[in-house]
Amino acid sequence: MEIRNDDSQNMGIRLLKKGQNGILHAIFSRMGLFVVLLAAQALFLVSTYLWFREFRPHIISGLAVFTVVMVLYLLNCRLDPTAKITWLVVVMLTPVFGALLYFYTRMDIGHRALKARFSHIIAVTKDSIPQSEEAYHSLEEEDPGAAALVRYIQRSGCHPVYHRTLVTYFPLGEDKFVELLRQLEGAKHFIYLEYFIIAEGMMWGEVLEILARKAKEGVDVRVMYDGTCEFTLLPHKYLKLLRKLGIRCKVFAPVSPFISTHYNYRDHRKILVIDGHTAFNGGVNLADEYINQVQRFGHWKDTAVMLKGEAVKSFTLMFLQMWNMDERELEFGKSLAYPAMPGGQLPGQSEIQPEAQPEVQAGEQSEVQAGEQPEVQPVERPKGNAKGYVVPYGDWPLDDDKLGERVYMDILNRARRYVHIMTPYLILDGEMETALKFAAERGVEVALVLPGIPDKKMPYALAKTHYRALLESGVKIYEYTPGFVHAKVFCCDGKEAVVGTINLDYRSLYHHFECATYLYGTDCIADIEADFQAMFPKCRQVTPETVRKEKWTVKLAGVLLKAAAPLL
Repeated sequence: MEIRNDDSQNMGIRLLKKGQNGILHAIFSRMGLFVVLLAAQALFLVSTYLWFREFRPHIISGLAVFTVVMVLYLLNCRLDPTAKITWLVVVMLTPVFGALLYFYTRMDIGHRALKARFSHIIAVTKDSIPQSEEAYHSLEEEDPGAAALVRYIQRSGCHPVYHRTLVTYFPLGEDKFVELLRQLEGAKHFIYLEYFIIAEGMMWGEVLEILARKAKEGVDVRVMYDGTCEFTLLPHKYLKLLRKLGIRCKVFAPVSPFISTHYNYRDHRKILVIDGHTAFNGGVNLADEYINQVQRFGHWKDTAVMLKGEAVKSFTLMFLQMWNMDERELEFGKSLAYPAMPGGQLPGQSEIQPEAQPEVQAGEQSEVQAGEQPEVQPVERPKGNAKGYVVPYGDWPLDDDKLGERVYMDILNRARRYVHIMTPYLILDGEMETALKFAAERGVEVALVLPGIPDKKMPYALAKTHYRALLESGVKIYEYTPGFVHAKVFCCDGKEAVVGTINLDYRSLYHHFECATYLYGTDCIADIEADFQAMFPKCRQVTPETVRKEKWTVKLAGVLLKAAAPLL
């Protein structure tokens, strides 16, 4: 372990020596062996398929009938229309292998147990945070359309609407980082972190230095990150190194040497909760490019929000739902029992109501039943009035609700003046493209801010396949010339906004665990819109002429990749 105390370097803690992370280390390590084993399995499947091709002259008529049956089946199944096109192409080109691949992915062999477990956890915790009737009815009187959206969000889990939460918007990852360090220093009871990417460097080093110190002080520190980090960023042993510092840690869906559909589902969320009274959400991961400490694709534009108040409980619950995925004893009540503002009350709040405890099925034990009530310590109270309404919510790929997409579409359908959007990727299904176009055709100013410098060539080419149709409907498209946009933000009519982790692409909308913060009437919405207005002059606006002059290689790549878009 290397600890850097030199203020000029300001690197915090580094647990890895130089060369212990990165692609070369992954190749010549346990991960390299996994990749070799996966490749061997894939080679075996392809070889088996090719061997059966020798018998094609004898079964060509059977294949024709089989293909027709599969096409009819796909046309009538409950599948997204765009995804249907992809599978139709696959099945028609390779009938047997394509059909086997389709049914293998639809059977979800790699995630049946996970789905059952997660569904159980959602059911157990569905009423763990009671909905304030005052907050809901107040929103309903103010805007019935927004209240209807909240009702829909609540279908998929415990996602109350709150009206006593102050929200701060950070237009850059650097801004979030500074405040994050300050808030971490004040932690007294627990710190929960759940991030898609963690990479060693200045940002994670300084965060880790505080986490290690807090763990020694007795603070319950827990860290979760996605298993894809094990490919190029963190070695498999990193969990042990964190545990030596007193930090409890887990990896979601770690990579294993067996082909499985579970690789399709990733934990793309970014959540940090401190003592139940402060939470961070947004697009910013814990790696140096997110705060422009290093530059990979020009200037990195990202955003986040900080919540202080009652709505923080929802992020506490979301973290614990993922954390308890592989735990025998469910643990929720103790962490949820911490008041939203220990030692005080939010302005305008007459009384902090006791929180109802989640139901636990017979035979299970949890801190919900047996945990001691936490000792309350005074902390800094937010200044000013907590205006507006806040709904933190999570989206997961294990149910039938495309919650992240539906929230975006509802905002587009109810918009009257404008909807301004930041997203790093634009790989749309038919429904989302129609919603964007319809809003623009109704006279709503729909403006998309996309990267000017892409991080990945394939999504960049696919995004451009949507440009012509969107422009024809009046959608405005801007490309951020200084660099890469990683933010995921919707802002509508000066009164509604969403800041979170949900991109406008198939991976986020269909295959990832995601989370976001829905805002209505909060003061920070003005800051979000001001951020858009500050960005537009830094962008180049896409026009039919610029689309026509696009490189032919990019156009060709987009056309070829279009059929496979739902699989990317």
